Amino acid sequence: MIFPREYKHIGLATTRPCGDMVYFLSNYLIRERGDGFEVLEVEPDPVGSGLMREVKNTRVIAGPPDIGVHPQKVQLNNRVKLVQLAMESGNRCTIFTGLDEHTTFVMDPDMSAFTTVHVYDVIPPRPTLSATIRDLEETGLFGEFDILFEHNLRDISQVGAEVYPCRASGFVKTLDSDLMLGGETVAGCMTASQLLNECYGKNFELKDICPLNIVAEEPFIARCCRGQREGIGLYNGKFGAVVHWGASPYTVFTAVTDLLNKWRVHNENRSG
Repeated sequence: MIFPREYKHIGLATTRPCGDMVYFLSNYLIRERGDGFEVLEVEPDPVGSGLMREVKNTRVIAGPPDIGVHPQKVQLNNRVKLVQLAMESGNRCTIFTGLDEHTTFVMDPDMSAFTTVHVYDVIPPRPTLSATIRDLEETGLFGEFDILFEHNLRDISQVGAEVYPCRASGFVKTLDSDLMLGGETVAGCMTASQLLNECYGKNFELKDICPLNIVAEEPFIARCCRGQREGIGLYNGKFGAVVHWGASPYTVFTAVTDLLNKWRVHNENRSG
């Protein structure tokens, strides 16, 4: 896959105001021809001076039959999204225009270049962790880290309980609003179990809904309402990050980036 890390390394060469000279940072040129576009790999003179340099070498890496142009403007820093769109296009090379009018391209798109982080969360209500990650992705904040997120959302309404944790989820009977009589089947976690024991005793059946307890892949990130479980490490034999139930976007971002760094070290230690 050829997907330049930064679009400052890509130039548009259709009008050529400086003739055959190119901007000193350019590694690729996109040039419009009568029958479409072509993408060239170029090597500016490394010992030249000034902003515009002579070209030492030029190679056409894609021509009009290989190239498609994505019809809408996109967030160029959302690298995963661009690779996905390039794969969906069916073209060997796809040219994209950004929201800021800059341009980039993806050639021979390949998702194997990305590290998959498995996200574990529950619905309803809004899956805060999963939704926060999707929001951050849309801004391009994870772009430079080459991460592909796989979202695993468990629908807690399907666990067959009579009582659920909180009214915010839209359930009729919840622990935070209703009096328990004993014998109910309750959807909950360690915190729900502790609350039931402290307030009502042990005459309840608990249906576990903690996202951390459904983790099946690594590396992962999950949310949990027990602050003491926050951090990065092994949970039930899987390596991942745990954030609190109401973690802020900044906390989630930091957890993901820390997870990636420690995952690489963990893999090196495991393979070495």
